Amino acid sequence: MAIEKRDDVNPDRGEHEYGDVAFADPTNNKYPIDTEEHVRAAWSYIHMPRNASEYDAKDLETIKNRIREAAERYGIELKAD
Repeated sequence: MAIEKRDDVNPDRGEHEYGDVAFADPTNNKYPIDTEEHVRAAWSYIHMPRNASEYDAKDLETIKNRIREAAERYGIELKAD
């Protein structure tokens, strides 16, 4: 499921900062989920109101699901929403 492009984000910045990695929001290259540390950080950041408010409910749930899937791969237990 494609996530809407955000006008306030430059996708090149995420790729420049993290390289060619998996992102929970691959459209905007936000919330890298390629390492255990990044998965934990992505979960924390997407739950901050200022970050979550940038997405509609469907896109937000898609991002959270991608982070959950990555957490499972790394054996990380995430706190509930």
